[in-house]
Amino acid sequence: MQKITPFLWYNNRAEEDVKFYTTLFSNSKINFTTRYNEASAKASGQENGSVMTLSFRLNGQEFVSINGGPYFTFTPAISLFVNCSTEQETDELWKKLSQGGTILMELKNYPFSQKFGWLQDKFGLSWQINFAGSEQMIIPFLMFNGNQYARAEEAINFYTSLFNNSGIDNLIRYPSDNQSAGSVMHAAFKFNGQQFMAIDSNFEHNFTFTEAFSFVVNCDSQDEIDFFWNKLSEGGDENAQQCGWLKDKYGVSWQIVPSLLGKLLNNTDAAKAKSVMQVVLKMKKLDLNILLEAAR
Repeated sequence: MQKITPFLWYNNRAEEDVKFYTTLFSNSKINFTTRYNEASAKASGQENGSVMTLSFRLNGQEFVSINGGPYFTFTPAISLFVNCSTEQETDELWKKLSQGGTILMELKNYPFSQKFGWLQDKFGLSWQINFAGSEQMIIPFLMFNGNQYARAEEAINFYTSLFNNSGIDNLIRYPSDNQSAGSVMHAAFKFNGQQFMAIDSNFEHNFTFTEAFSFVVNCDSQDEIDFFWNKLSEGGDENAQQCGWLKDKYGVSWQIVPSLLGKLLNNTDAAKAKSVMQVVLKMKKLDLNILLEAAR
């Protein structure tokens, strides 16, 4: 199982979004769908029996979407950076993703790329499309701006200290003659072997990190749940802690969950699935033993 899974929050458009995205990339499919039961529908205000989450794959990488309601919206603070293998692939992906969306940076030549563009698609999710001439890859990209400006390197060092097989592959700072001197101009790093990117930006953006784009950490034991919860929640927003969710000291949202949670919530025995969901809704940090007891 992929250790860290990007998790996308939608206002009742998750199914439409996932079906669209899986047409854009090879080795893509919907893995499974969960639906709101009586307990989760009541807690969320969603319709009983409607689509709750979709687990899906894009270019061999795992993602999850949820129909969570109108509470959170995407911002360019977290985007998906796509390295494309050919110029034709770059142009085609850009054309499809930009339809009905908003262009943030035109697709063209820049000093750092032969062809690059940044957009928000029709669902609000941000994408950076880059002609790299290498095997296609989708990489989560974090922008530290506003109150989090100049904290990218600190955050990267903190995150990479938590996960095995992690480290910084490349970190470039702004030069001394730049107003952002010393902060991160571009960084490429990995957590548990998964690729990520980040930058600092001191431009006056009217956005920051939101819960609409979070990262699920799939844990194999209660000790692992405790470790990641305690580390990532330290100094974060205590009001954002519920149902395995937390917001860390940099404003990034995480979900610390047992790897088998999806299986428990997807139980063919509706009564058992309902029992597990009722327990999840009462927790902040998830307790694996209590979840297993509820499933029994």
